[in-house]
Amino acid sequence: MHIGRLSGLLLSAIAFATPVLGQETADAVSPEGASEGQVHAVTEEVIAALEAKAAGVPVVSDDWMVAAANPLAVEAGAKVLRAGGSAADAMVAVQVVLGLVEPQSSGLGGGAFLVWYDAASGQLTTLDGRETAPLAATPTLFQDDDGEPLAFFDAVVGGLSVGTPGTPALLEEAHRRWGRSPWPSLFSDGIRLADEGFLVSPRLASLVENDAERLSRFPATAAYFLPGGEPLQQGQRLVNPDYADTLRTLAADGSAGFYGGEIASGIVTTVRTAPGNPGVLSGTDLALYQIIERDAVCAAYRVYEVCGMGPPSSGALTVGQILGMLNSYDLDAMGPESAETWRLIGEASRLAFADRGRYMADSDFVPMPTTGLVDPDYLSGRAELLNAEGALAEVTPGNPEFDHALNWADDASFELPSTSHISIVDAYGNVLSMTTTIENGFGSRLMTNGFLLNNEMTDFSFRTHRDGVPIANRLEPGKRPRSSMSPTIVMRDGAPVLAIGSPGGSRIIGYVAKSIIAWADWDMDVQQAVSLPHLVNRFGTYDVELGTAAEGYADALIEIGFEVNPRDLTSGLHAIEIGDGLSGGADPRREGIALGE
Repeated sequence: MHIGRLSGLLLSAIAFATPVLGQETADAVSPEGASEGQVHAVTEEVIAALEAKAAGVPVVSDDWMVAAANPLAVEAGAKVLRAGGSAADAMVAVQVVLGLVEPQSSGLGGGAFLVWYDAASGQLTTLDGRETAPLAATPTLFQDDDGEPLAFFDAVVGGLSVGTPGTPALLEEAHRRWGRSPWPSLFSDGIRLADEGFLVSPRLASLVENDAERLSRFPATAAYFLPGGEPLQQGQRLVNPDYADTLRTLAADGSAGFYGGEIASGIVTTVRTAPGNPGVLSGTDLALYQIIERDAVCAAYRVYEVCGMGPPSSGALTVGQILGMLNSYDLDAMGPESAETWRLIGEASRLAFADRGRYMADSDFVPMPTTGLVDPDYLSGRAELLNAEGALAEVTPGNPEFDHALNWADDASFELPSTSHISIVDAYGNVLSMTTTIENGFGSRLMTNGFLLNNEMTDFSFRTHRDGVPIANRLEPGKRPRSSMSPTIVMRDGAPVLAIGSPGGSRIIGYVAKSIIAWADWDMDVQQAVSLPHLVNRFGTYDVELGTAAEGYADALIEIGFEVNPRDLTSGLHAIEIGDGLSGGADPRREGIALGE
């Protein structure tokens, strides 16, 4: 391949190579001066994966596979799997590198949901590593003196929005249950990269530049992302010795070294002394944090069971509702080029989001009709609404069967896109799907011990009631905010056939549902399914992906009766199909890849 045709792909590959071979070698294979031989000699496996993604074809393998958002993180996981580690081991290695190389999306200061298929037992389970509200938080924390909700970024930036991080505890719990590799070994790549440096990717550089004003408000954050007052530049070597020290502590002491001691003290001090917007997180909140194992939520679709994370995630329920309402429609015959197809998908999504806004929250705090929401008879009744001509003039929540008598008001919460998704299948047949986040890009913008802290508290409704009726997702001490993260494992006849998930705020649900439909109904491979242009309808306005074939549906959707909004829809889908072999796809909208052997 001529080097000019690789220029758009090389920087991530060079960033992968730099810590291994040194800056001089990386400079020699920059897009401006590389030869084809040099490039392939440095990063043959990664370049091949990037080429496959650019060509729109999946990566295939026989034994194991990992797909995630950055080549450095994927390679860290691949090393673990190649050495005989499990999917849980590889996830730890991937996550600690992601927290370094794409800190705007996930990391030790955030939380995650993990869905696991255990090959030995044939069972599915999920681990809830969602952040919790501090015990000192009050339901009106995000309201002004007049009882009105704060502007979103007035709440986000600073300590007020920080919940108790869950990711370090989740890493340890997953390893305790399913790990095969020595715990300390899983941090070696993250420590090396933090000490020796990595090259700033195009995406990280762009996001830092766009958020420079907010990042500049806190000295530690500004010193890292805006050295000398200037935003990090693409290709700049970046070291993070504080993060390396944090990883050394985790490797030696486990999560106890995070939730206590100097790291915990640094977190609490950073939150409670944040200039202009201090928070209420305490050492007690950190000490009390626990991972919760929950039953997977599954919904029938065609010959499959689509399984994922239940409350406090709305992901599996809402994806399941969308698919369940579409079960009686022949989307295969209609195909992806029919406006009627997208009318049905969009209206099913609107109906599901209406239920989401009314009923879904942390079920440890509020009673939820979890079973009723994905009951086939309930969804069949809701699907009858799809038979209307044109766009529905109004969409309201349904009345799923409750085993109690409570009424909730419609939600009023924000959820802006960031996040990252990891899919892994190991050589033992275990399957992992994990979505991980610090919520908004760069979270609270507070940095301590080399990592950013989340702003997950702003996933709660800023209002507590509507017309005197309580909102299910209102803030309460110790509660976990509702999420749209949708890590998914699709089953057929009791065996896993697909692992998938995405970042993207509340649009995650639409991204995942659309990709499953493309794979299940339109016979697309995983790379085609994740690359397919997006059309997403949550609340009535149909978002169509700017600059793609999706814009071609705009006139037809307008004629049906929808308001249409062309815009960037930057998902980060990572999917692995499990069959006779493994087939992996990585979203072309971001920097990730799939690798396997």
